Amino acid sequence: MPPSLPPWLSRAYSVSNIDLVLKTLAERESQRDNFRYQAQISPPSPGKASSNHYSVVAANMQHNVQYNRYRDIVPYDRTRAIVHSDSGDRYLNANWVLESCGHKWWIATQAPLPTTAHAFFSLIMQPVTNPHASLPHDTSYIRTVVQLTRNVEMGRTKAHVYFPSQVGESLVIPPEQGLPLLPLKVTLLQTRSHEDAQCIQSTVAIRPIDSSTANIGAGENIRYDGDDKQYIFQHLMYTAWPDHGVPEDKDRDSLLAFLKLVDRTNRDTSLCNYPSMAAPTSQIDPDPPMIVGCSAGIGRTGTFIALSSLLRQTKFLPPAVNPTPPSVISPSPLDAFPVALAWDLVAVEIDFLREQRLRMVERPEQILLVYEILIAVSQNT
Repeated sequence: MPPSLPPWLSRAYSVSNIDLVLKTLAERESQRDNFRYQAQISPPSPGKASSNHYSVVAANMQHNVQYNRYRDIVPYDRTRAIVHSDSGDRYLNANWVLESCGHKWWIATQAPLPTTAHAFFSLIMQPVTNPHASLPHDTSYIRTVVQLTRNVEMGRTKAHVYFPSQVGESLVIPPEQGLPLLPLKVTLLQTRSHEDAQCIQSTVAIRPIDSSTANIGAGENIRYDGDDKQYIFQHLMYTAWPDHGVPEDKDRDSLLAFLKLVDRTNRDTSLCNYPSMAAPTSQIDPDPPMIVGCSAGIGRTGTFIALSSLLRQTKFLPPAVNPTPPSVISPSPLDAFPVALAWDLVAVEIDFLREQRLRMVERPEQILLVYEILIAVSQNT
């Protein structure tokens, strides 16, 4: 290990420690799986704190099961991101997730399905309402969406297309069947490539339309009509991260560039264009939460959040503008994290993320990637 590494990181990246980390994280996730299973076979009750903590009741309701991309990847009720509407709360396979080291909030989610795209866009259109932390700004909206998967990988659909590929074209997205909500017209306004970050950045607009006058079918391409009553967000897709794996060595620099691009884009208040943004600039959230997802929303998604958090700790990324202490997350009913690993920031971060959404940083090679990226950054600073 080079002498420039922080002592804890030099100590952590050893065969013996990583073996212990992998074993410990796997055992603790297995305990969570058991508690979640118990919550599914018997209704949660006040006397079963562990089962209640990891319950997934909403995800397994009969009318919501169809909205899960993978039947075994579902959100904990406790941290679930809820889509609000006049017709009642709506289900989305997504969780609020807080960084342990970096103290920033994210919404971790599966890639939208054709039947969940309307709810996904509705989450972007509603003011951010986080039940776990108050927000310091009156007008806080999601304005950055991070996608860590290509739409198709190795011949399999990993993310359904939910906005057009041609600038100036639109798609009409219907609500879930039976909901009395307006369809949404989704328009691609601009696209650009960032070769250094292996990223395709898209500027996308959303606005509700009157279905009685639309005269167009769901998913049909139409021309953008220039209506200014729209919600605009930035979509950043990283193209060099294979499913069930990690970026190749030659792509590590692009991943770091992408991490910086994501953070920089989210802090750019000039990209705001919401109907409610007539408010003074001082009331616009300078660093709102972001949505991040891959296919299932756990492996690549968890790894990206862990890296963002730990890279704030190393000052490679700037600190969160609105930091939230980890203490707002309900204490785990599991035994305390082992003292033998409490100094290892990577292990602690991953375990903390898994408390909020199951199987975050899912695979051993993704855990190793976090260590290796931190080492690479430390060598160059």
